[in-house]
This record gives sequence, structure tokens and C-alpha cells, in this order.
Amino acid sequence: MKLAQIQFTPWDKVYNFSANDLTLSEGDKVVVRTDMGIEIGEVVGFAEGEANGEEAEKSVTGIAADNAEIPGNPEGTAEVNGNKEIKPVLRVATDRDLEKVPNLAEKKKALDYAKELKDKQNLPMKFIDVHFAFDGSRITFAFIADGRVDFRELVKELTRHFGRTIRLQQIGIRDEARVTGDFGHCGQELCCRGHLNNLVSITSEMAELQQCSHRGSDRISGICGRLMCCLAYEQAGYEHLHGSMPPIGTKVNVDGKRGVIVGHHTLKQSVDVEFAGENGAATVIEVDLNRDKKKNKKDK
Repeated sequence: MKLAQIQFTPWDKVYNFSANDLTLSEGDKVVVRTDMGIEIGEVVGFAEGEANGEEAEKSVTGIAADNAEIPGNPEGTAEVNGNKEIKPVLRVATDRDLEKVPNLAEKKKALDYAKELKDKQNLPMKFIDVHFAFDGSRITFAFIADGRVDFRELVKELTRHFGRTIRLQQIGIRDEARVTGDFGHCGQELCCRGHLNNLVSITSEMAELQQCSHRGSDRISGICGRLMCCLAYEQAGYEHLHGSMPPIGTKVNVDGKRGVIVGHHTLKQSVDVEFAGENGAATVIEVDLNRDKKKNKKDK
């Protein structure tokens, strides 16, 4: 079964729906039925899976971005005898469908009103975006906050004003950058704003392995203040190269001299070896791990 990977907002998860016999392309707007009602989403990719069973269950799991609120059951799936049933794409969105989608002015008006109420109630939160359900049943406001916020009174006021179900969804700081957009240190549009559908975890261990942590956090952090997403792009390559290198602390013999490995140069495939000096002063030299192979090749 061909699965269409669909996203409803930049700050929500990616959900899988059955493409049926529809001819779809990335970027297409489609109408689907979710657990919360009828929605319009954008096709961001494709996958293969079965209607029920292990493969389908794996494929619909999805990767949450930085969302603090994650539905227990993906919108594009439903439990059937313990398995996940993939819901179908109803149709490609027509011009008439797209006319019903609120424009930027309507979204701004809703956000401005929510911000005004938030300020009146002195709530420590920041509204980032708003999503109107296609079927008109609900409005979801995305916000960021340092901790938990008691917004029950705010929700009541918003419900009275808009006359619809109101959901407030806390998102992460990286999702804010994804919504607002900007340019990275490389001069290109932010990856999270462009081609990245899912935001994976970027760890300090990645920066350590790629030997760029010494540059300082400012140089390897994005505008969101978190480590740059592009650190993940070459991680697998670094892990492969690093896996073939002897660990730090390994005792080695270099040209008849005994030393110990004290540093790595992963891309160069070389190591720093420390030798004890006669007067007690240590000497460190860089040794190419492939020097014997290169020498043999040169001799041939």
C-alpha cells in the first residue's frame, strides 16, 4: 500500500494516510478525515506499508517535532483489533476547498486577540501560530512557554469569543524558528523551514564526535538557540570513521617507541600519540593510521 505522509501545520507531526489510487505529488494539498474531523493537509512525502500489521504500525508512528502535547493516537490511524488502520485520502483539495482555508489576515486577527487576552491575564506564554480546522469545528493555538501554564480561563474566553472548540498546544523553541523562518549561518534558508519534515534530537555528543564543540556554542547553534540540525547530516559518516579508530588510552608502538593515544582526528584518520621524554617532558605527535598502507602503495 502506498502511504501519503501528510502534515497539517509546520509544528505538528507527520501522519500517514492511504493514497488509494490517487496520483499525488509532494506539495499537493489534500482533504482527509482525521479522528478530530475533516482537515486539509500537505503531502510532504511517501512511504510503503500494509493496511494492518507490524509494517503499518511502524510506518504510522511518526516522529514528533518538539511538541509538548502529542496525541496518543495519530490522527491518520485508528485502532482495529490491536492494529492500526490507515485512513484514506479523501481527495485532492479543489479550488473551492482552498477558498475555505483562512487567509493570513484572518489568522493574524485571531492571534492578536489571543495575545491581547493573554496579556490581560499576565500569562507567561508566547503565541506563535494558529490553525483553523477545515471543517470549522475547532481552532488550535500554538504557543511556547518555559513551563506549565494554567490557561483554563484563557480557553474559556477564547471559546466564548470564537464559538468553537479551542485547543492550546505547547510547542518547542525549534518549532518557533520553523514557523517564523530565517537564514542560517550558511546563508541558506533554515533547514527546519525548508526540507526537514521532522526535527530529530541533536546532542552535544554529535558536536564532540565531529570535533566542532571547541568552536563555541554560538557558532554551532541555530537562531533557536539549540544545536544546529545540520550536525545530524554527517553523523553516520563520522560514526563509521570513528568506529575503526583505536580508543583513547590505547598503548601503541610507533617506530619502536612506546606511546599512548591521547587524541583523535576522525576525518584525517589520524591520532595524537604521547611519548614520555627522557627528562620527564612528554612529546605528542600526530600519526596517520593508514601510513603503512600508503607506504606499501608507494613502494609498489
